[in-house]
Amino acid sequence: MPILPIDTGRYGTSEMRMVFEEESRLQRLLDVEASLALAHAEVGDMPLADAKKIAEMASTDFVKVTRVKEIEKEIKHDIVSLVRSLAEVCGSSGAFVHLGATSYDIVDTANALQLKEAINLIENKLINLKKILQKNALKYKKTVMMGRTHGQHALPITLGFKFAVWGYEINRHLERLNDCHKRVIVGKVSGAVGTQAGLGENAQRIQELVMKRLGIHPAKISTQIVQRDRYAELICILGIISASLENFATEIRELQRPEIGEIFEAFEEKKQVGSSTMPHKRNPETCERICGLSRIVRSLTIPSIENIVTWHERDLTQSSTERFIFPETCILTDYLLHLMIEVVSNLRVDKKRMLDNVSLTQGRIMSEAIMMQLTRKGVNRQEAHELLRKLTIKSEIEKRQFKQILMENKFISKKLNENEINKTLNPKNYLGTALKQVEKFLTI
Repeated sequence: MPILPIDTGRYGTSEMRMVFEEESRLQRLLDVEASLALAHAEVGDMPLADAKKIAEMASTDFVKVTRVKEIEKEIKHDIVSLVRSLAEVCGSSGAFVHLGATSYDIVDTANALQLKEAINLIENKLINLKKILQKNALKYKKTVMMGRTHGQHALPITLGFKFAVWGYEINRHLERLNDCHKRVIVGKVSGAVGTQAGLGENAQRIQELVMKRLGIHPAKISTQIVQRDRYAELICILGIISASLENFATEIRELQRPEIGEIFEAFEEKKQVGSSTMPHKRNPETCERICGLSRIVRSLTIPSIENIVTWHERDLTQSSTERFIFPETCILTDYLLHLMIEVVSNLRVDKKRMLDNVSLTQGRIMSEAIMMQLTRKGVNRQEAHELLRKLTIKSEIEKRQFKQILMENKFISKKLNENEINKTLNPKNYLGTALKQVEKFLTI
């Protein structure tokens, strides 16, 4: 009976859930057992016919989840249950199943197989999101809007520039994921404490053959387990990705507030309901879901880091937590990316409201531009700053256009004529290299 919202299908994409479904997990474990048998045969440790039989039967078509659970209920060991279930369907060849291996040779190598699939799905969505941000950055390259710091109007930017900032952040996540592959996607066949004693003189060759067949890296050294700093690195990267997505979603939520009203999450006007009691509501529900679920992802970084600590060559503290950590972080991160792709692809932008908001402070947001113009006329920068600070306060108190205040000031009127003031107060003339930075983003 499904309990958690991932199990009920409320959260998660079908392709990522499939990676971590019970039967998929069992198949990855069987894949490792099959590769182990074939490697043993290749170095002469078992007859090739027996290895081929094991490989043939190492499938969920023959080894059923129900049978593995039935045995586990009796013996209280999941991997031995798997081994016995596989051996049962292999006839006499079953005697060679799991030869020289320990449980976590199978578990950690299967982990690598699953995480490889999961990372590929996440990387593909990151690439897709970056492309959409590039498309939007180009579309809104010159769309002027208010840049804000501390929640206050600062200087003008463009919406395209904002998308470029987000896009570079996504690109850094792609770099992080790509870089961690060689450390995270590793398997092992090293036996009970990592010495490979039970695998005989061909031990290192067997490990190489197993990993080559499975398409993953062999651990250079391990104990009974692959060291958990590897997994902690991945989970922390996924946590950082989730934080970025919450950051983007929070910005969209803020800009959707009626007081600002610049960009909006898509709303299906024919059917979508915003509130059970207030018919007018159009809530940024998807962005709020992104913010909420991203906190679950980040919460899982703590147990993943704590899992680095183990007694001697291995204890069982990692096992139970990783049954939650791996599927939840991967499924939710992938789902968050899916949601953000939908949001950013379908944003509604109110360009007029953006320009209206730029004008809210009656031109005072251009005080830095005026200050820089004065310095070019030979005015001391500090003196110009103090003068303009006072003049912006005067404009605000008297609720008058900043241009009027500037032109009334004898000192400024001697330095700048009306044409220069008009040009300097135009937000479109004070975008710096914003457009060039957008264009550079389009090339990465």
